Amino acid sequence: MTSNFIFLREDHNLLYNIAYLSEKNLYSDPNTCMFKLRQFSEVMVNEIFQIEHIPIPTEHNQASKINTLKKEGIIEPIIVDLFHQLRLKGNDAVHSVYASQKSAETLHRMAYQLARWFALAYGEGTKGHSEFVLPEKHSISVEDLKAEKEAQEKQIETLQNQLFELQKQKEYLEESQSKEFLSAQKERVKKSQKYAGQLSLSEAETRKIIDAQLNEAGWQADSIHLKYSQGTRPEKGKNIAIAEFPTDKGNADYALFVGLKLVGIVEAKPEHKDISAIIANQCKDYATHIKSEHSEYIISQWGAYQVPFVFATNGRKYLKQLETKSGIWFLDTRRNDNIPKALQSWKSPQGLLEDLEKDIEKANQKLAETPYELLRDKDGLNLREYQIKAIETTERELLKGKSSILLSMATGTGKTRTLLAMIYRFLKTQRFKRILFLVDRTSLGEQAHDVFKEVRLEDLQTLANIYNIKGLEDKTIERETKIHLSTVQAMVKRILYNEGEYTPSVSDYDLIIIDEAHRGYTLDKEMADDELEFRNQDDFISKYRSVIDYFDAVKIAVTATPALHTTEIFGKPVFEYSYREAVLDGFLVDYNLPHQIITQLRKEGIHYQKGDTIQIFDPEKNEITDFSEIEDELNFDIEQFNKKVIVEDFNRVVLTEIAQELDPEGQGKTLIFAVDDQHADLIVKILKEIYAEQGIDNDAVKKITGSIGDKKRVLEAIKQFKNERYPNIAVTVDLLTTGIDVPEITSLVFLRRVKSRILFEQMLGRATRLCPKINKENFEIYDPVGVFESIVDFTKMTPVAANPSASFEDIISGIDHSDEASSVKKYVNQLIGRLQRRAKNITKQDEDYFLNLQKTTPQEFIRELKEQPIGEVKTFIQNHRKAIEFLFHSKSKSNHYKIISDKTDQVAERYQGYGGAEQRPEDYIEAFRAFITENQNRIAALNILCTRPKELTRNELKSLRLEMEQAGYSIREINHAWNKAKNVDITTDIIGIVRTLALGSALVDYAVRLENAFKKLKIHRQFTKIEEKWLDRIEKYLVKEQFIDHESFNTGAFKNEGGYEKINKAFKNQLDEIVDELKEYLFVG
Repeated sequence: MTSNFIFLREDHNLLYNIAYLSEKNLYSDPNTCMFKLRQFSEVMVNEIFQIEHIPIPTEHNQASKINTLKKEGIIEPIIVDLFHQLRLKGNDAVHSVYASQKSAETLHRMAYQLARWFALAYGEGTKGHSEFVLPEKHSISVEDLKAEKEAQEKQIETLQNQLFELQKQKEYLEESQSKEFLSAQKERVKKSQKYAGQLSLSEAETRKIIDAQLNEAGWQADSIHLKYSQGTRPEKGKNIAIAEFPTDKGNADYALFVGLKLVGIVEAKPEHKDISAIIANQCKDYATHIKSEHSEYIISQWGAYQVPFVFATNGRKYLKQLETKSGIWFLDTRRNDNIPKALQSWKSPQGLLEDLEKDIEKANQKLAETPYELLRDKDGLNLREYQIKAIETTERELLKGKSSILLSMATGTGKTRTLLAMIYRFLKTQRFKRILFLVDRTSLGEQAHDVFKEVRLEDLQTLANIYNIKGLEDKTIERETKIHLSTVQAMVKRILYNEGEYTPSVSDYDLIIIDEAHRGYTLDKEMADDELEFRNQDDFISKYRSVIDYFDAVKIAVTATPALHTTEIFGKPVFEYSYREAVLDGFLVDYNLPHQIITQLRKEGIHYQKGDTIQIFDPEKNEITDFSEIEDELNFDIEQFNKKVIVEDFNRVVLTEIAQELDPEGQGKTLIFAVDDQHADLIVKILKEIYAEQGIDNDAVKKITGSIGDKKRVLEAIKQFKNERYPNIAVTVDLLTTGIDVPEITSLVFLRRVKSRILFEQMLGRATRLCPKINKENFEIYDPVGVFESIVDFTKMTPVAANPSASFEDIISGIDHSDEASSVKKYVNQLIGRLQRRAKNITKQDEDYFLNLQKTTPQEFIRELKEQPIGEVKTFIQNHRKAIEFLFHSKSKSNHYKIISDKTDQVAERYQGYGGAEQRPEDYIEAFRAFITENQNRIAALNILCTRPKELTRNELKSLRLEMEQAGYSIREINHAWNKAKNVDITTDIIGIVRTLALGSALVDYAVRLENAFKKLKIHRQFTKIEEKWLDRIEKYLVKEQFIDHESFNTGAFKNEGGYEKINKAFKNQLDEIVDELKEYLFVG
């Protein structure tokens, strides 16, 4: 007979022989047939590993290998499914002596699909062979089969050993990193995607895949053996998917039973069929026409529907781009206004039962009627008004039917506590059954778990006392679990790369809360240890989104700094509470003007001339090498300090200066941001040496990065910094940039420049929290590397090369196929951005080759490309394609090496400000005067301040301050500029400075004005002892707040003493008149 796999014989002889032997055994021994098909898939996977030079996973079983290929983006979901089917049924054949001829036939078809794909993607094609034909029955001696089988197994063992040996060879690994290999690999992946997309699975093959998916979700499914026609019936205690279940409108492909309850109908179609429309047609017919003899299984009736849930699928994994042709389409039939939607996987039996128990309409009503007073309880949550407003806004959006909600709240404003209150209200009203609390770091999860265990809610009970909570280490949930904390990384492993362990069902959680949802924001963030399995930050974001989209759940995300991708996933924030608002409301502390320490090397940079001798440090090998007589001159500016060049004396000079102002034995703590782990070690070493001379405890300074040990040791170090006297100074890279709460931090030191404003704001957020126990009023920032002058507006931060992972072919194709000038320009700019990056760091060898090829330098060539008119640029690129492609793929100078500089340094200048070419104080004041003049009619508060200041309200003043801040005028900077311009030392307030610049009145120190105002008030009025006591309190309040009105008496200490009503009585109901008179003296004079 002619084998279906004949096209493999020439190029992949072993694969052909295994498949051919399997065909021979199809009728006589289906068990051996399925075992051989498993071997067939194993050999094919090994060949792909060898071709792609991919390291074999530690657990080198077939499941791990398939998942590795999936993780590396080498194979498509449909190929993954086919490989897993051959693996699983092959395992059954080996371990359970499973021998079904029907299954063996379907598996043969699947193996054939794999063979066609493999031959097209990795070989010379199928040589015209396109149809699968079931093999003919024929007889062959058992001895011949046995001999052939033994010979094959020796070949397989030889191939496996050969692969292991190859992986040990240095040349094999080096080849996998060459640009030629990577370019060829990209082409193979494209071919693989193309031919995988052309596969067309039959209904039987599709059913096999669906069986496996249902089994994974907790159902017993086997469309060949668990059929209604073969006697399969619902059973108590079993969750069965009965195939070909009869209805009055025909046989449903599957009926889902939880015990004796009919909970779902499934219609399965071939893999290439569009499935979204099936829900409204066939599924509806089956679900409304259950046979009368099956009425005992019907739970209830919803209109015409006798089944609560219906599904339609073609077995294809969900793809957003092919939404109507992929995923599992699902409809809850119990409400007429429910619409079908695509799920990424099957709901579990428990999930469907929980859906049945849930009444969203009733829960929404209960949530809307539940008062918020409990949230204000001083012995419980004691939430602030903005936190309650965040909860109110979230619930309002939820009641509108919104399923994705983003909150933006400044670092330190109590996001976790707000979420805790939200969770409690949701669970108490049964709006949600189970919540996944998702974080991106173990430490953040531990911190949230501590809050859940410590904060009292109602009747002195904590959330952990009231509800079952699963922590970070728990992989599985139970029916009674209400909250499950997990990291993104852990969920990625469980959902995307499951290797036989528990896989979450899409119905496990109906609410996902994402803390610190700005993930993936950084332009220069180092990948954490538990992120190394992701290829890059783009890969992380892709997997992060896959996890969030996987569950059939509402998503509520919270962050202090929404990144572009955050709003793409969750939409624009429905509630915002900014850092500036929190400072103005007194809930966060502000920072003083940054301390700029300008050293000689920062000003001048570091320069080496051709022929100089330098030392080079290789962090990967931890080795120092002498380089004599460098070929080119080398220049480094401050941005490259500690990244490209290690300058110990720069670090020593600035740390010696800063150390004089830090108190390692005091209550305030310091956080220092280093470039990388080696730099952090250097900082710690220098500080310990400085403080040793002063007799300071060695434990006062500590490095806290991911390299100090396992997760437990890292968490212990963070807790030490947070709760104990030492360490007082912590040095970190990225570990402490997000979500770690240490209120005692009063100083931040930037010894590393960052490019991302979002990361920068996260870093600043480490020190913004209030800390009354140490009387923290503000915090200091030391900026010896000029990070403030390097940070640009977020809107200007989008890189020109917007997609840094786009291939050369992708960009050129974009240019070739774009007709609109704007579209061509976009792709050309992207190409120029990528070429610029290469040109800046090109090796001497590749630069010489380019010069010989093009007769011009890379920089000159790029300049010429930039100058091309938009109508001629396509022709220019076509004419110079070889040069452009060479430059695009040119080698970069090794960037993991660092030069060790022995240059000496000294402080050249020291001041407080933002660095760079600063505006003269006089110019800054004049610019603010112009702001007042230009906006006096637009901003109501400015007009009121100038004409009738005592009528100004707290909200109007706050609004004015926010407008000023957005325009670049903070009261702190204005005060600083005024003192420098006038050579005085006074403290002003917003009202005083605005009236001075608008009306020309003299600016008097706020403390003097306040003292004079109270003197005038006491001259014009007589006060009792009780009234004078209240006046003293009002004066103290004004020292801090600089403003008072009716509302002020119902907040803070005044509220605790009885509020406005009590104080007004003390002043014989004349409090408003007295305050107005006081404001007149204070603001007008």
